[in-house]
Amino acid sequence: MHCDEKKFPYISCDFTDEEEILKIVEEHQPDLIIHAGAMSKPDECELRKEKAYNTNVKATQYLLTAAAKTKSFFLFVSTDFIFDGVHGMYIEDSTTGPVNYYGQTKLEAEAFVKAYLFNWCIVRTVLVYGHPRGGRENILTTVAAKIKNGEEVKIFNDQLRTPTYVEDLAGAIKTIIDKRATGIFHISGEDVLTPYEMAVAVAKHLNLNEKLIKKVIEKDFDQPARRPLKTGFDISKAKSLLSYNPISFQEGLRKTFKD
Repeated sequence: MHCDEKKFPYISCDFTDEEEILKIVEEHQPDLIIHAGAMSKPDECELRKEKAYNTNVKATQYLLTAAAKTKSFFLFVSTDFIFDGVHGMYIEDSTTGPVNYYGQTKLEAEAFVKAYLFNWCIVRTVLVYGHPRGGRENILTTVAAKIKNGEEVKIFNDQLRTPTYVEDLAGAIKTIIDKRATGIFHISGEDVLTPYEMAVAVAKHLNLNEKLIKKVIEKDFDQPARRPLKTGFDISKAKSLLSYNPISFQEGLRKTFKD
């Protein structure tokens, strides 16, 4: 797809640099800001808390301050990791309670977004997958690469998620922008799966050796950051207000590995 660079110029910036953000916003006067950047690896956030806070919380504050100068519509992409993982299938108003520092930083950032004086929207999502762009892999492509190399894959079977196909997420964000919908929306798929089940589906779809996939549970691993066991979203609100209709996991799997 050809992108009109005059209409959509690409400008690289460090969004943790307050002065740089202010300069770019003042220069381009956007009426919309989508903040999807984050330090999102839970273990890295747990081990490098200061960097995680600066990237996930302070940078959001900087962007909100800049956005207020142009009264921009502010859309913030958040995560299922703001929840405790006890029950799963969370709605937008469910009680939050992150079990790791990554989730805590995203929840703190959400609080600043909610205090923004102009129009805002928070889009929470779950375990995004799809065809990799710009070298960014995801759970499906990582599993496929390892099995193709003959590597054993140890993957959790005690965590439930509603994985999100990336084009569904992008489509929902576009709808929100078009409608200038405000508030919080949960955007994910509808299939409730464990990461192990997702990995096995990858192996079967690509005719790879699924015996290389070994199911494990959280207590088998000594990880810096805990993971919520059951997240997953109830997407009724998005279906009702955005006409959101995600594809099935099997269809998303097919699209992910389509040549």
